[in-house]
Amino acid sequence: MTNDAILVLGGTGKTGRPLVRTLREAGRLVRAASRNGETRFDWSDQSTWAPALDGAAAVYLMAPADPAVVPVFVQQATEAGVRRFVVLSGRGIEQVPATVFRGMAAAERAVRASGAEWSIIRPNNFNQNFDDDAIWRTQLRAGRLALPAGSVPDPFVDVHDIAEVAAALLTTDGHHGEVYELSGPRPVTFEAAVATMARAAGRPIEFVELTPAEYRGELRAEGLPEEAVDELDALFEAMRAGHHSEPRDGVQRVLGREPLDFDAYATRAAAAGAWS
Repeated sequence: MTNDAILVLGGTGKTGRPLVRTLREAGRLVRAASRNGETRFDWSDQSTWAPALDGAAAVYLMAPADPAVVPVFVQQATEAGVRRFVVLSGRGIEQVPATVFRGMAAAERAVRASGAEWSIIRPNNFNQNFDDDAIWRTQLRAGRLALPAGSVPDPFVDVHDIAEVAAALLTTDGHHGEVYELSGPRPVTFEAAVATMARAAGRPIEFVELTPAEYRGELRAEGLPEEAVDELDALFEAMRAGHHSEPRDGVQRVLGREPLDFDAYATRAAAAGAWS
């Protein structure tokens, strides 16, 4: 696939941006697609699909919330000449109710049935969720992160590791039909993660344990739609059950090295002013 374009959906997003950079640094022809990116792609506007797919041999598939459009897109992509898909899914997706994360589940089903080569990555929570304003950064900057996490740890994974794994799956052979669970090297509780970030930032930040009911209430107060509330609630329920707590070796299997550690991430993010 050296001379064929790689279409990266969500090309300006948390995993898409470093993936685009990694592929381009390797000399690959990349099409970074998003609603407002260099290549326009909108899941709700099918007229944007064909131009994005033109000449693409591989697709990094970050699914939308709506599961109905995913198989339509995958069929159109294969008819346009796409021969390989790499799907961004989520660890533990098989253990959450079928009513949540439906887009990811639909993407997994669609590529399996596509007749093309496919592989699936299922990462843990991202390190970078902590420095994302849309997720936890605003709370951390205010000195308080409140979640229903319990005492069960999570081996948070770095988006740069996800990007390198995805790049390898898109550009090298031997991964067809594989599902890779991606995690960091060790489990870290949210309370310990907050303490690490506070030390790195040189300022007090506390972790507050919420009940699931309190968490749902806070999400609704922030104006999140009920579907998003249900998905986040299901995610933390699966985490508290320990479904995500043990490290996995997907990064090691694909890249032949250990994944990035949370302490290194916190040091780097704090130096960049993430929580100042």
